[in-house]
Amino acid sequence: MSATVSFKVPTPHGRKDVTVSYARVGRGEPLVLLHGIGHHRQAWDPVVDILATERDVIAVDLPGFGASPALPDGLAYDLPTTNAVLGALFEALELDRPHIAGNSLGGLLALELGREKLVRSVTALSPAGFWTEGERRYAFAVLLTMRGIAQRLPLPLVERLSRTSAGRTALTSTIYARPALRAPKAVVAETLALVGATGFEATLKAGTAVQFADDLPGLPVTVAWGTQDRLLLRRQGVRAKQLIPHARLVRLPGCGHCPMNDDPALVARVILDGSR
Repeated sequence: MSATVSFKVPTPHGRKDVTVSYARVGRGEPLVLLHGIGHHRQAWDPVVDILATERDVIAVDLPGFGASPALPDGLAYDLPTTNAVLGALFEALELDRPHIAGNSLGGLLALELGREKLVRSVTALSPAGFWTEGERRYAFAVLLTMRGIAQRLPLPLVERLSRTSAGRTALTSTIYARPALRAPKAVVAETLALVGATGFEATLKAGTAVQFADDLPGLPVTVAWGTQDRLLLRRQGVRAKQLIPHARLVRLPGCGHCPMNDDPALVARVILDGSR
């Protein structure tokens, strides 16, 4: 069920209201899902129903993405602010150290929340922050190109392209290894989400100095990487394992950067196993 929640977050100019859109379904231990930059919570739709059989699933639109409004003036799109916002969201939804799974930017945020001891387990799918400077520049250039193309495409053309597997491939092959599997309506919706992401540029700018470099002792951590990830190359998963030696490193055969759509059953199993 889709809903919104508003809560106060401290800023240098006093406490300000932040509103977050989310969908919640299922029963069991709470599991929060975080999407990547320019995406929205519907990125998780292929796996939500499977996860909901065993978890209370909360899929979140990050502030400035999807249906969530931009952050108010005085709040930056950096990691400390996002940690504070998500911590306040957990309190507002009465989530006591939920499990968390994130993809790309969401994977980095999940690890950050683990470092802050705000969650009870972390599953990170192709998380940001384990790149070299060259790899980061490449990924950011691709993301900016994707957004620029999406902004220039008329909606009728996007809708027409979405109706064929070749068109869906043209629109989404950067993030999906099997773009033909993505539903036409989903492709249109995520293209519009990329265009309308008010937090995109500020988040990307804040990410230029990001490098995850912490172990997460005592916390169950799973890092999973698609073998066909064309945005954040899978060798970054090896670096993640070196930094977090106790983490479970999982290979996702035939999956791209957003593996939830490429192999929903495998990704759901990885998340469920990692959140026990």
